[in-house]
Amino acid sequence: MIKSRICDLLNIEYPILQGGMAWVATGELAAAVSEAGGLGIIGSGQAPADWVKSEIQKVKARTSKPFGVNVMLMSPFLEDVMQVILDERVPVITTGAGNPGKYVPALKEIGTKVIPVVASVALSKRLERAGVDALIAEGMESGGHIGETSTFPLVPQVVDAVDIPVIAAGGIVDGRGFLAALSLGAEGVQMGTRFMCAEECVISPKVKAVILKAKDRDTAITGRSTGHPVRCIDNRFTREFAQMEKDGVPVAELEKLGAGRLRMAMVEGDIENGSVMSGQVAGAVTRIEPAAAIVQDVMEGAKREIQKLNERFTF
Repeated sequence: MIKSRICDLLNIEYPILQGGMAWVATGELAAAVSEAGGLGIIGSGQAPADWVKSEIQKVKARTSKPFGVNVMLMSPFLEDVMQVILDERVPVITTGAGNPGKYVPALKEIGTKVIPVVASVALSKRLERAGVDALIAEGMESGGHIGETSTFPLVPQVVDAVDIPVIAAGGIVDGRGFLAALSLGAEGVQMGTRFMCAEECVISPKVKAVILKAKDRDTAITGRSTGHPVRCIDNRFTREFAQMEKDGVPVAELEKLGAGRLRMAMVEGDIENGSVMSGQVAGAVTRIEPAAAIVQDVMEGAKREIQKLNERFTF
């Protein structure tokens, strides 16, 4: 059994969080991961509050274990979504695209744990001062919106800069990555791409097939010129977007081009014209399996790697 402060903080069995991916992390997936002993997380994205409430109720109907909601702080429905989280007394929220500081007092009052996603040491320090409970240090290997620092340099610098627990994300797919994250000082991991191929994940089967087919160099980064870079599986859309960036197309036009593309892929199954957000570890995802099998594989794999290290090296 590998436990850490994260297990105690979140009341979970294993220090594994499932990424709160918009249009991917629905109540079905979140419930399955939580029931398996990790922390399942609903991805609210830019969804309205009634959708978020419905997904929360799905989770509550499927498991009595803790779960979370990922809140995108630039959502046009932010205030209403936060009110739903307060009303439903959601145990954990993770946040992205901003500083959740103004919401921390109200969330703490009902016992909700607040865990922002960070991509820099400076933001980590600021959020610790704001009173958050832990941090997810996410390297640029991850899918979706990314920073500019990869996981290996980022995690230990964040760990050294704060006293609260740090969870590593970006490029983690199995027990080896889990153990590497612990070696960097993290007390848990967040995984997204592998959970896209969980049986309980309700995204289009076409997207799952693309992930399973992907190789190590099959992702691309677009949007750097807009200030909001995104990692996706390389396809017709990413190539069109990259060419428009190269041609100096105005940011407003680029943002218009990207609107709705994630739903187009994940829900509608358009894997060429949609945005198939995925991390670089897509090339290491080889099968569709239950969420519980993924959690167990990571934990058992980590224990096997510890044994291998003891066999290969003298300590």
